[in-house]
Amino acid sequence: DFVRPRHSFVLITARKDGRPQASPVTGGVDPEGRLVISTYPERAKTHNARRNPQVSVLVLSDDFGGAWIQVDGDCEVLDVPEAVEPLVEYFRCIAGEHSDWDEYREAMIKQGKSLLRITPTRWGPVATGGFPARLAND
Repeated sequence: DFVRPRHSFVLITARKDGRPQASPVTGGVDPEGRLVISTYPERAKTHNARRNPQVSVLVLSDDFGGAWIQVDGDCEVLDVPEAVEPLVEYFRCIAGEHSDWDEYREAMIKQGKSLLRITPTRWGPVATGGFPARLAND
């Protein structure tokens, strides 16, 4: 519920050497509760997720100082043509209905898009930052 209305994510994947790769992305939550991110097959995040599907996503509030949550999960990479209908769902969960779905589908195929689909395995708690509770009343 916390993640669904928020679309500013930082995706964390692992590089070949094991160090983290952080990618600011726009994301959403599909009808099955998976985090979804549109990308291209040649991007580092896509290569990293294919090699090691264990990823983390930091979901930020619109206000940078607002609440946030880390979601860990298992990522699958979908490429066109398999990715086309999941990309439709991605668009819907972020922006609603498109004015011309056939045109959108054609554009996704022409661009050769990919979709990262992350099944959460661990999350939370929702963090609010600021002072620790022991100092908040001082």
